[in-house]
Amino acid sequence: MSRRKATVAQAAPRCTVTVCRGCCCGTAKVPGVDHAAQLATLKGELGAVAQVRAVNCLDACEQANVIVVQPSSTGRAAGGRPVWLGLVNDPDATADIAAWVRDGGPGLAEPPDILDLYEFSPSRRVRRAVED
Repeated sequence: MSRRKATVAQAAPRCTVTVCRGCCCGTAKVPGVDHAAQLATLKGELGAVAQVRAVNCLDACEQANVIVVQPSSTGRAAGGRPVWLGLVNDPDATADIAAWVRDGGPGLAEPPDILDLYEFSPSRRVRRAVED
């Protein structure tokens, strides 16, 4: 086994945090939000424990800014499923998401109760495109 494969095999399972930065999310269409700081905060706070990625558009523009938290393989085995969060336009909400992911995310840690206000269910078509 190569060193690279050995390192990957030993890495702990990680959540994936997908941050929409398309036509509405992350743009001036959602005023009063420091979109760059939101993404930088998530990457800075979660870089060691989760994969944080920005994508062009999650096609849920009415919920801008959208963040999807996908469970780690361990979290999925424990019953965790991807959680779609919309209207994440407040630094406190971003901090709550980061704290939850640091604690293990879906399937491994209970989200802060306040995140219930942000959770939504996208259409099946949209959900399939991101979660598969």
